[in-house]
Amino acid sequence: MDQRPRLADVAARAGVSTASVSLVLRGAPGPSAETRERVLAAAADLAYRADRTASLLARRRRHLLGVLLDVRNPFHAELVEELHAEADKAGYEVVLSTLTRDRDEARAIETLLDFRCEALILLGPDASDATLGTLAAQVPCVVVGRPVGDADVDVVRPAEDVGVDAALHHLIALGHSRITFVDGGRGAVAAARRRGYRRAMRRAGLVAEVLPGDHTEEGGVRAGRRIVAEHVLPTAVVTSNDRLAVGVMDAFVRAGVDVPGQVSVIGYDDSTLARLAHIDMTSVNQDAPAQARHAVEAAVSRLDDGRTRRMETVLVPHLVVRGSTAPPRPEYGPGGA
Repeated sequence: MDQRPRLADVAARAGVSTASVSLVLRGAPGPSAETRERVLAAAADLAYRADRTASLLARRRRHLLGVLLDVRNPFHAELVEELHAEADKAGYEVVLSTLTRDRDEARAIETLLDFRCEALILLGPDASDATLGTLAAQVPCVVVGRPVGDADVDVVRPAEDVGVDAALHHLIALGHSRITFVDGGRGAVAAARRRGYRRAMRRAGLVAEVLPGDHTEEGGVRAGRRIVAEHVLPTAVVTSNDRLAVGVMDAFVRAGVDVPGQVSVIGYDDSTLARLAHIDMTSVNQDAPAQARHAVEAAVSRLDDGRTRRMETVLVPHLVVRGSTAPPRPEYGPGGA
């Protein structure tokens, strides 16, 4: 006997996501008139009929997506705004649980489980692959922003090496060769960006210099002060995130170091900080809307369509050039003091 058509079959025929099909067939708001017509036509062509037993079970579901975020990370705030919009389109609500100075990752995740969230979307978690695998055995998990090894979690991440390459290519094209990197500290995301910097510098035949840092403005200030204290300034600095870059720039301003006249600065995340007029910082954009869209689609396809195969989506970041980068001045360029 032929297998009855599934929600995924209708989605494939209509060329839309399973979340959109679910909304159309439920008569929920969100999809355009054109999308509705395509979905209904595809459902008719396939003789799709909703499973009434599954529908009854679905009515007892909570339709909650739990999101783990770092409350101190401005990029996470942007992602959350986009996640809310995407979840609403799919007929889901979002529950937030935050990392703070006194609230660690394990506790934040436990809160989401206590709320009986049906799936978790974890923004840049530091948990080991083994820990993520154990968690995924309890509830579907989507990791956003970092690679994961063998754990059965879905992944949505930027190609960090491409982002760092774009930053260094921009600086090298401007004429910079002494380019220092301020590290983001422990964690998989920071490690990926650090590796990307070292590889790119090695390929360019340049000497890599990595200064310790973390994910905060204070870490950037410390790194900036250390750079100022050196006998010879680099002509450019790339940081592991925008908060570090803002701290570095603050230290430079206080020390009378001109940005970008003496030292160009590039951040990573292209957060709201980078776009402020008085900061006007060149930064790597990771496409928050696309990350959010793919993350919600991954969670919903597990929950609504029964997908079990692991999925990884890698997005290509791009550099947004602003006023914090410029060619090195002759007196500060290669060989300059």
